[in-house]
Amino acid sequence: MSPPLSRRGFIASATALSAASALPAWATAPMLGAATPPFRRFTLGGFEVTTLLAGEATRPDPHSIFGLNVDHEEFTAVSEAAMIPTDQAQFFFTPTVVNTGSELVLFDTGLNAEGTTAALEAAGYSADMIDTVVITHMHGDHIGGLMDGDTPTFANAGYVTGSAEFDHWSAAGDDNFEAKVRPLAEQFTMIGDGDAGFSGHTAMAAFGHTPGHMVHLIESEGESLMIAADFANHYVWSLAHPDWEVKFDMDKAAAAQTRKTLLDMLAAEKMPFVGYHMPWPATGYVEKSDSGYAYVPSSYQLRL
Repeated sequence: MSPPLSRRGFIASATALSAASALPAWATAPMLGAATPPFRRFTLGGFEVTTLLAGEATRPDPHSIFGLNVDHEEFTAVSEAAMIPTDQAQFFFTPTVVNTGSELVLFDTGLNAEGTTAALEAAGYSADMIDTVVITHMHGDHIGGLMDGDTPTFANAGYVTGSAEFDHWSAAGDDNFEAKVRPLAEQFTMIGDGDAGFSGHTAMAAFGHTPGHMVHLIESEGESLMIAADFANHYVWSLAHPDWEVKFDMDKAAAAQTRKTLLDMLAAEKMPFVGYHMPWPATGYVEKSDSGYAYVPSSYQLRL
C-alpha cells in the first residue's frame, strides 16, 4: 500500500503536473461568467413540477431585514456558523409550475413578466399555455409578472387567490395591486383555508407574512409537496430561527407562529417543499431537533 501523501509530496506532485501541462495550448476557452439553469423539473406521482428561477438579487445589510429582534453579535454568530456573510444576502424568486396532465398551473409570477416568461420558455412552456395562475399573496415580487405593461401576461389563464388576501390589498391603495391585480379582478376565483383550485390541490391558511398569505399542498398518487411561498424567507435567518422578526412580515407575531406550525408539519411528515426564496432550485426538507430547525436541501430524492 502506498504511504499517505504528505504536504511536501503534494506540492512536489503539483509542481510536476504544472510543468507537464506547460505545453502550448491549442485553443483558449473564453470566460463565460457565472450561470445558473433557469428551471428544474421533477415528478410528483403523476404530476410534473417545475421550479422557475424568474430572478435573483443581492441585497446589502441583511440584518436590517432579518433578525430585527436580535442583536448584531447573535446575528453575526449565527451567520458565521452557517458560513454565510453578514454584509449581503442573495435573494431568489421562484415561481412553480404544476402540470397535472390536464392543467398547467403557475404559482406566483415573479418580479416582472420578462423574467418569468423567459424561465417558462427555457422550461419548454409558453405564457399562453398556462391554464391557472395561483397567487399565494400579493407582495410585488409575486404579482409582478401578472401584467406585461397593459396586457395580461397569461392570456388564456384564470386566476385563483385567497379571499382574505384579495380583500386586504383591494382596500389598501397599493400601487402594485392597482397596476397588476385590479385589471384582472373579475377573473379571480377566491378560495379559503381547505379549498381546492384544481384536482390534487389544497390551500392552507398561513397568515402573518401578509393578512391572507397561503401555502398550497399538492398531492398525486400518494406523494405530497408543499408550495410554501414566503412563510420563511431565508433558510438560516428565518427557517432555522422562526422567532426572528422579518422586515417583510406584516404581522410578526403571527408570522412566527405560522413558521413554527408549518415547520413542525413539514418535519413530522418528511414532506418536501418549494420555498419561494430558498436557495435555488428552491426545494428541500425540514429537520427538527432539540436545538430547533434546519433546512435540508434536496439532493436526488425528487428524481427517483
